[in-house]
Amino acid sequence: MTRPDARPGRGAPENRTPTRFNLPTRETDGDWLDEREEQDGETRLRTTVTVEEPRTIIARNTSPDIGFDRSINPYRGCEHGCIYCFARPTHAYHDLSPGLDFESRLFAKPSAAKLLRAELSKPNYACRPIALGTNTDPYQPIEGKWQITRSVLEVLAECRHPFTITTKSDRVLRDLDIIAPMAAERLANVAISTTSLTPETSRTLEPRAPSGRKRLAAVKALVETGVPAIVAIAPVVPQVTDHELEAIVEAAAEVGAKGVFYLPVRLPHEVAPLFRAWLDEHYPDRADKVMHTIQAMRGGRDNDPNFFTRMQGFGPWADLLRARFQRAVARAGFPPKRPPLRTDLFEPPQGAQLRLF
Repeated sequence: MTRPDARPGRGAPENRTPTRFNLPTRETDGDWLDEREEQDGETRLRTTVTVEEPRTIIARNTSPDIGFDRSINPYRGCEHGCIYCFARPTHAYHDLSPGLDFESRLFAKPSAAKLLRAELSKPNYACRPIALGTNTDPYQPIEGKWQITRSVLEVLAECRHPFTITTKSDRVLRDLDIIAPMAAERLANVAISTTSLTPETSRTLEPRAPSGRKRLAAVKALVETGVPAIVAIAPVVPQVTDHELEAIVEAAAEVGAKGVFYLPVRLPHEVAPLFRAWLDEHYPDRADKVMHTIQAMRGGRDNDPNFFTRMQGFGPWADLLRARFQRAVARAGFPPKRPPLRTDLFEPPQGAQLRLF
């Protein structure tokens, strides 16, 4: 670890203060760092969790290139520490760093289930699938203690409300007692993000997420219980993980995944300098090559914010990646896409007084 902020077992090699909101500069040894504890003779950065009390829990979007219009994020920040996470800049809104703060200073929303029940009870609520795991992972390590994601699923199951889950964790298997019956009624599906099958790569790219093999094992377990699970190769990092694209597609087919998709890496706002620092720390031999390839897919920039192209990229390198993926999928022989989740089974929460009809 050559950078002063870098910590063993963490993803971001620095804790740079966000500048987009003219926030005051912090000192390196100031109170903005988490408490530290001595463990195995090394300085470790402890994870802290702050309770957040939002007014509503369903976030809505009108983005034309996203397949859902509403989502729930039980947590803010994510302990998995994936260096490429496009959600990192959200911590800047709280006067916190998108770097180490994002992965160690977390926020939990224990009132999520109560808020969800209230929103689903509104007379004008129109049912459409709710996506979990769109910003930060609903099954990150702190879910083991807080169980907020599970409480949300319990409300959705009670109301027979459709949902999707995106996660990097095999902890999702804990909730099979809820997810499997919902899937049997075509009310649930799960996507497991798998970016690499190489442990050495995962340890720096996603330091606190389960290994790629464990995630594929979770896909197999989900499918065996009737849950339509797919594999998301998201993101693909050129010159770092792209050589594994075909192998992941093949492995997904072997465990019975019902589909697979990929997304090239995105580097919005503060993610770009963090990613560059990570490259300098872990891949100094190819840092320039990686960034040049990313820029080749993003119109010469570190990031392309435009709808549609932001998800797939454009140009020769993006075309090559797309052709490789399509060929791999054809070879693997994935089944046709399943029909959409049902919305006609939804029943609003009963509340204190049972429904008369």
